[in-house]
Amino acid sequence: MFQPQPLRPTRFRQTRVLIVGCGDVGQRAAQALRPRCRVLALTSQADRVPALRAQGLVPIVGNLDAPRTLARLAGLATRVLHLAPPPSAGNQDPRTARLLQALGRRGGVKSLVYGSTSGVYGDAGGAWFDETRAVQPATDRGRRRVDAEARLRWWGRQQSAQWGTRVSLLRIPGIYALDRDGGDPRERVRRGSPLLRHEDDVYTNHIHADDLARACVAALWRGRPGRVVHVCDDTELRMGDYFDWVADHFGLPRAPRLSRAEAAQQLSPMQLSFMGESRRLHNQRLKTELRVALRYPTIREGLSV
Repeated sequence: MFQPQPLRPTRFRQTRVLIVGCGDVGQRAAQALRPRCRVLALTSQADRVPALRAQGLVPIVGNLDAPRTLARLAGLATRVLHLAPPPSAGNQDPRTARLLQALGRRGGVKSLVYGSTSGVYGDAGGAWFDETRAVQPATDRGRRRVDAEARLRWWGRQQSAQWGTRVSLLRIPGIYALDRDGGDPRERVRRGSPLLRHEDDVYTNHIHADDLARACVAALWRGRPGRVVHVCDDTELRMGDYFDWVADHFGLPRAPRLSRAEAAQQLSPMQLSFMGESRRLHNQRLKTELRVALRYPTIREGLSV
């Protein structure tokens, strides 16, 4: 007589998702994934374990700069959200290389989503464009991301043949939210950091942290193999106009405006690098392929909550 097998505990039947780089956006994505998924979070800081566990996550202590600590990642999850940044120097991303080596030991990854940056395009002179535009990074920061994307594409093709793995690349602009550490635009306005005058100013792109987290989750199931998706909202503003709107909306003084020549004398190279790239991103794939309906279609909604 047939005897049905006992059901496995729920924790073994749930889809396992590994989040690499479980900072602000990773934690927002984790809460969207729970309770239908078992969410594992890689952290290099052992003192973060209690806080991650308190959020219902399964902490995994490991360091992308120490390959031996990554051995247990092999076969651990079927879906991976990779949000860890590259190193702060050089033009390559060895951290992504080490992660892919660890994940590839056993295979079994169905989908991997990588959070890249729109900085891979460099300066586009304010032009509108979609994901088919060629990358042309102007900084090592952008080159490190291009390197990571290339490694991920190659790894995805290799894994797809055996496991049907899909690797999706999300190109992300400036992330904001009033409750995001380092992502509250009021902080810059309060500092009074100078901005470029209108004729020298650049177009910037934005995404609310909650909408970005939702896009990450959607891409884990709906992302197409090797596909790039712009994760940005519908805002069309120059950088100075954006911060002027923030200042006016919250009753703060507007920042001073400088010519580009004056900015070159007063601002750091890092600040100038962000003021030297102007582009406007189309986001049709986000809406049609990932089927993400933006909760905050512009910064006006995102900063009025």
